[in-house]
Amino acid sequence: MKHCVIIGGGIIGLCSAYYLHQAGHRVTVVDKSDFTSGASYVNAGYITPSHIISLAAPGIITKGLKWMFDTSSPFYVKPRLELDFLKWAWQFKKSATKSKVEKAIPVIKDINILSRTLYEELKSSNDFNFHYERKGLLMLYQTDKAGEEEWTTGKKAIDLGLKVENLSKNEVQKLEPNADLNIKGAVYYHSDAHMTPNNFMQQMKLFLEQQGVSILANEEVRDVLVSDEKITSIKTSSRELTADEFVLATGSWTQNFAKKLNTKISLQAGKGYRINVERETGITIPAILMEAKAAVTPMDGFTRFAGTMEIGGINHDINPIRVNAIANAGERYYNGLQIQQHEKDSAQCGLRPVSPDGLPYIGRLSKIKNATVAAGHAMMGWSMGPATGKLVSEIINNEKKSMSLDAFNPQRRF
Repeated sequence: MKHCVIIGGGIIGLCSAYYLHQAGHRVTVVDKSDFTSGASYVNAGYITPSHIISLAAPGIITKGLKWMFDTSSPFYVKPRLELDFLKWAWQFKKSATKSKVEKAIPVIKDINILSRTLYEELKSSNDFNFHYERKGLLMLYQTDKAGEEEWTTGKKAIDLGLKVENLSKNEVQKLEPNADLNIKGAVYYHSDAHMTPNNFMQQMKLFLEQQGVSILANEEVRDVLVSDEKITSIKTSSRELTADEFVLATGSWTQNFAKKLNTKISLQAGKGYRINVERETGITIPAILMEAKAAVTPMDGFTRFAGTMEIGGINHDINPIRVNAIANAGERYYNGLQIQQHEKDSAQCGLRPVSPDGLPYIGRLSKIKNATVAAGHAMMGWSMGPATGKLVSEIINNEKKSMSLDAFNPQRRF
């Protein structure tokens, strides 16, 4: 048995804690928050085998340049003369090629399928009773161009064994009879599932505490002590922690944390927003509003409208322009929907850690023998949470891995 300290208490950190505890290790999770906020609580709650195209897709640079000066755009990059950002932007550009994206497709599908299986195992156990539904995902489009582009992706997904349909507006309306849709059609991925994030996070945290996992809230890691290529201890705002193994589930702060270990990890924070509508909307199937790049999820007791990717450094400032863009998108696609001002005023944001190629970092650091990184999942952190936790456990246990880690190498070149 080893003592494993996990730095970061989001979905990746808690899932890592779960599988390490299941393997018989003593586990401590430390986080600077109170375990009620951040990207793990404000995301769309999707498990997405359908999302086989990485964020660094061909054409995204051109779109990004077009959107750069529009603060309401779906993908907004705030230009800044900062070396880490400029390096990341160059690596992102190099990663956005057809060949690299094609190579990543089966990897993204496999880790999402693994995660979906693990979520369903957790759900079927007697330990949890969280909200989980497998109703698929509708990619709703208003223009022929968007529909054709998504159907191209849909056919690739079919080749990978996923069930996908190209539906007319009338066919979609039969699936969503209580929502008045302003669309031309939808590409329907049957493979996807959805959840209510805060519901799962609360249950997982409570379960871990009941199992004897030490959960340390409101403790920021201030210093890391290294000797003989190993972390010997970390100093938080409240104590010093020693351990055999350390897991860096540090999300958007991973790049800065890695510098303390004399290690380079290229990563930028991508801010996303959510609006909760706690009244009946008639929406029963999760949807992506294609042209607006916004997500809609029927959750336990409310409907969530979420989206945008804002690369602008680490901050939690709420930009009302971007909140309004999400609300306006919802109202454009669902006739009769009105998102009220108090709902927009209650919007929250979270920071998603974005690697240059859109793939996560999962693996040991080459310079530090007892440090494992689990970060950089971009918009699929929720979807990949259990799979990442399982892989972290397998790394530390030196077991056969559930899937190849080659594509997730923290030291990979871009």
